[in-house]
Amino acid sequence: MTELLIRFHDCPVLVVGDLMLDEFIWGNVSRISPEAPVPVVQVKKQTWTAGGAANTAANVRTLGGRVSLAGVLGDDAGGRRTRDILEEQGVNTDAVIADTTRPTTTKTRVVAHSQQVVRIDHEQPGSVAAEVEDRLYAAIATQLKSVCACVVSDYGKGVVTTGLVRRLIAAANDLGIPVVIDPKGTDYAKYRGATLVKPNQLEAGQVLNRTLYTGDDVDQAGAELLQLLGPKSSVLVTRGPAGMSLFEHSRSPVHIPAQAREVYDVTGAGDTVAGTLALCMGVGATLDEACRLASLAAAVVVAKVGTATCSVDELRAAVQIARW
Repeated sequence: MTELLIRFHDCPVLVVGDLMLDEFIWGNVSRISPEAPVPVVQVKKQTWTAGGAANTAANVRTLGGRVSLAGVLGDDAGGRRTRDILEEQGVNTDAVIADTTRPTTTKTRVVAHSQQVVRIDHEQPGSVAAEVEDRLYAAIATQLKSVCACVVSDYGKGVVTTGLVRRLIAAANDLGIPVVIDPKGTDYAKYRGATLVKPNQLEAGQVLNRTLYTGDDVDQAGAELLQLLGPKSSVLVTRGPAGMSLFEHSRSPVHIPAQAREVYDVTGAGDTVAGTLALCMGVGATLDEACRLASLAAAVVVAKVGTATCSVDELRAAVQIARW
């Protein structure tokens, strides 16, 4: 696994998906408003990070990979700020296109004394227009020719349409490029043919319209999802403190124990897992190796507060003390 980490350096990965701007307003509360029974937040500072699929890209970059990002931003201040953040992170934004008909999806969180008071979402529901989808796919097709792996981060915000993801998977399969899907919603037929689809346990149950309580429930769900996704696809069900379960055709499930020793915040852990999986597959790791490294990377980020990334040095240290 240490040898795999060395190969991460400059491995080209394409991340496709819904882009967001995460805005944080930090302040203090010392009184309740006389106008309504709500706290009055005295603002101290504002910070911004690129979220959604952009966080997956940030994880790939932090692990040493060379990352290109494909998605849609609004032609607005939020979109310009997001581009600036991505460029500062060293993320290639050649395949990020502007849509003048939609705002940049922005999540504003007001935080007082380390407690979130309220979250305000600015977004336009529904899929992007067909013309925007075509422009985005053209940019993706150009990027696919020069990468070793691809991640699709579907946040259900309208960019990862059925038509787009099906065209992407077909093109990647023709080029021999592995595709990792971080899915959303219950229409998994659109991901058919992807190399690896990564739902969590709750999402896997929702696709099959039932709750998964036990390990046997997860095993049965994994088998059903394999049939739904077709012979080219594998499934990784992430299970929080119960670890991960890998399902492949013609072999028994592989259960990978969780590696987290301390859990402070699970925000963004799924992005870390997806990015690590793609890098591993891009450098030729087996699915078993990729899933074990992704489990270690997740353990690193959940021990941090807020949306976080895992560096290659942190992952190397985690490999040395892994409990398999």
